[in-house]
Amino acid sequence: MNMTGIHPFERALSVSTEDIELELRGVTEITWADFWLNPRKLRGSDFLMRWSQGVWSEKRLIDATNKTNKFYAIPYGPSGTAPTNDVRAFELYFERLEAAGLGHIKRPDLLVFKIADKPFVNEFIAGIGGAEELPFITEDKLQPLIQKAIIAVECENSLWVAEKMPDFKTPMKAQKRLGGKLGLAKTAVLPTVIIKEEDRFPLSKWQEENKIPIHVWHVFFDRAFGLSFDEAQRLVTDGLILPTEQVFQAPGGATTKKAIYKYYYHYAYPLGVSSERPQLIPAFIEDKNGHILPYVKFEGGSLTIADEAINVLSKL
Repeated sequence: MNMTGIHPFERALSVSTEDIELELRGVTEITWADFWLNPRKLRGSDFLMRWSQGVWSEKRLIDATNKTNKFYAIPYGPSGTAPTNDVRAFELYFERLEAAGLGHIKRPDLLVFKIADKPFVNEFIAGIGGAEELPFITEDKLQPLIQKAIIAVECENSLWVAEKMPDFKTPMKAQKRLGGKLGLAKTAVLPTVIIKEEDRFPLSKWQEENKIPIHVWHVFFDRAFGLSFDEAQRLVTDGLILPTEQVFQAPGGATTKKAIYKYYYHYAYPLGVSSERPQLIPAFIEDKNGHILPYVKFEGGSLTIADEAINVLSKL
């Protein structure tokens, strides 16, 4: 199945099957068929945890950027501007976006500005009714805001402690599959910055049309890495990074194979280091029939933007 044909809510919460860690041993069937939030079914706790993790990581990046007192970040894409305290409200937001015919438009998740432009940004956003209205406004009307940005950010996250991954700090070596170019074994487990193949063209188009550079910021449990989209494209063109095929599952059960690009952190710049670990606390939602679906919720934690990242932003 092609993921571009599914509802944007399900696309936003699709999870790589490699990342689905939760198991119920001894249970052969989980009858989630009766579990409804709005019009779609959530098939397991992985998707709720994915939602919570995504909300947490984007908020962490915004807070860390704003604490530098040099730069100011705001949510821009639909997943970042949607409600963050209620998964049903999150879903209904995507329903509204779909009804407006804007559900399949790809925008970066964040916009980053110089701190001097914060008053203008806040006034502009207040004038349109709040950041949550951004996805419902066509970009030609948002140009005064967009053109103030120094970069746009595509956010990714992973449930790993980066520094404990087996091949963290493993040096790259010549690889036969890369024609002798430097790389790591296909089985290496290390921090990477990920871009989906399906996102490469729309992100490239957005960057070209708006003349604002895009960076990809990937958050791990303990640190984060950044990579410019132009550099990511070059690494693919030069044959230094090859696509990897993974199976993704959406909350409604649809599965599809997607090509993704995993860029070794060696090519990225250090974006930040965790100065306070988040808490993982139990949470649940209950449907109208009293069914309970538990999941783990991310709360707290903070990230300190690295000097390397501040230098990158300052040069822009």
